Amino acid sequence: MFLSLVVNIDAILDIHQLMILLKTNEMEEGMMFDFLNQCNQELSISIKNHKSLSSTQWMNSIYKMNHRLIILVTMLILFLCSTTTYSMTVEVDVALPLKKKIVDLDEYTGRFRAIEQVDIRARVTGYLESIKFKDGQMIKKGDVLFVIDPRPFEYILNRNKAQYDLAKKQYARVMKLRKHNHVSEEAIDQRYQEMQVAKTQVDEAKLNLEFTQVKSPIDGQVSRYFVSVGNLITQNETVLTRVVSNNPIHFYFEINQYDFLKYIRLANQGKRKSSNDSPTPIKLKLQDEDDYVHNGQVNFVDNIIDRGTGTILARALVPNDKGIIYPGLFGRARMEGSNYYEALLLPDIAINSDQSKKFVYVVDNSNTVSRIYIELGNYRESGFYVIKNGLNGDENIVIHGIQRIRIKNQKVKPSLIKLKETAL
Repeated sequence: MFLSLVVNIDAILDIHQLMILLKTNEMEEGMMFDFLNQCNQELSISIKNHKSLSSTQWMNSIYKMNHRLIILVTMLILFLCSTTTYSMTVEVDVALPLKKKIVDLDEYTGRFRAIEQVDIRARVTGYLESIKFKDGQMIKKGDVLFVIDPRPFEYILNRNKAQYDLAKKQYARVMKLRKHNHVSEEAIDQRYQEMQVAKTQVDEAKLNLEFTQVKSPIDGQVSRYFVSVGNLITQNETVLTRVVSNNPIHFYFEINQYDFLKYIRLANQGKRKSSNDSPTPIKLKLQDEDDYVHNGQVNFVDNIIDRGTGTILARALVPNDKGIIYPGLFGRARMEGSNYYEALLLPDIAINSDQSKKFVYVVDNSNTVSRIYIELGNYRESGFYVIKNGLNGDENIVIHGIQRIRIKNQKVKPSLIKLKETAL
């Protein structure tokens, strides 16, 4: 009798299918009876063919039959336990979506840049005599940074002064002779021209002597010295150091076409001012900061869309009184992207995922749970999501106890709670 219970490979596949259904909670009683009916049919076939089996095949059939019976009995027990458990009413906390007037905030990533940055070069050629700053020092406009050996330029200045004095005396003589008509107008013009050239040479020598003191053209922070004392400095070529301003500082970021068109339409509707006409408030944070603690103003938007990236360049002016922000740092910015409107908000713990789709569990008037698929908006710092589509605002959303919901249309015992954004 037991030997006739041997089933074929198709029966094994059916048992495997049964396990999958149990795991996914989609097994129903009718499906279980269908499975048992199929096993009964295969049992009848095995009884008819048992006489044709050899003794070895007979023993193998006994072993396989016992193995499959154990699997089948185990599956039946699991099914009965699962249906008993899922049929129990579980307690959950439900709440209405939070209604609140908010404004959408658009986020961008960008980089800080100095408003002013100067590569310090000498304006005369000579040997570097001394360095007048410490690496990384804060400096003011006009501070002396380097000194080039001034002696050759002093000699040139003294020589040009002597030539200028001689030219002035020669010009004075010809002017005396002019009174007696003893000199031509051409000679007078030539002496005057020589005097002016000599004066220009003196002024040039004074300027070159002044250029031996290399000064900072801006306020800011100086870098290290790039050339040490004793080296030959070439006019307008050798970079001695770099100075950058750091307060205030610029933040550059890219705005995508979708957001840019949205801002234009809001400005045309009078709901948002253009950044080129009126500075737009913006908040920023650095890579190691959790909150947007730095305030700034967007004061420039470029006049062309980059064809390669499909974005447009924007710039914000950011105070840097504490000197925390350095040029070259990355940062994140947040800017108002809409006018105020009433939105539905739900906490992150109430949002569930079904592959790429998002859904929430809703309890109806008969205390039955069902899914509603939703479209999420921006994520807020409070831990709430803006619900763009899918809800009307009068649904009872399951907040706590989601893990207890195991099957579709499950009965629950809801407890109504009130959501508070600041509490999450």
